[in-house]
Amino acid sequence: MTAAKIMLGCDLLPKICMSLMLTVGGILAHYLGVQHALWQLIGIILLGPVWLTMVLVLHYRHNDSYIALLTKIDFCFRWAMIAALIASSIYAYSTGRLAENSWIIIKLMGFACLIFCGLMIRVKLKPFSLGYAKILQDTQDDADNLMYAP
Repeated sequence: MTAAKIMLGCDLLPKICMSLMLTVGGILAHYLGVQHALWQLIGIILLGPVWLTMVLVLHYRHNDSYIALLTKIDFCFRWAMIAALIASSIYAYSTGRLAENSWIIIKLMGFACLIFCGLMIRVKLKPFSLGYAKILQDTQDDADNLMYAP
C-alpha cells in the first residue's frame, strides 16, 4: 500500500510537466519566429491550464461522481492530442512551414510518442489499478490474490 501511494505521488510531477509542455513549447516557438494564427496561439495558451486542471482533478478527486466520465474524457483527449500532433507535424513537413525549424517536428512527434507510451502504461496497469482499489476498500479475497499473483 505504501509503495503504491509513493508510486502514485511520484507520477504526479511528470503528468504536470506533460500537461504544460506544449503550451510552453508553443509560446517559445512563437517567440523564436514560428508564427501562429491568433486562434492557434489562444489554443496553445489555453491548452496547458485546461490539461493541468484535468490532471489535478483526476489526481486529487478520486471518489467524486464525475471522475469516471472525466477519466474517459482524458483518455480520448490524449488520443486526440496524438492525432493532432501527428497531423500537424505531417502538415508542417509537407508544406515546409517549419523548414527552418525542422527540429520542432521531431519534438512534436517525440511528444506524441510520450503521450502514446503513457496511454499504453495506463492500459497495461488497469489490472493493477483494479486490484489496488480492492485493497483500499478492503474487499480483496483469495481469488483476487490468485488473479494478480505473478
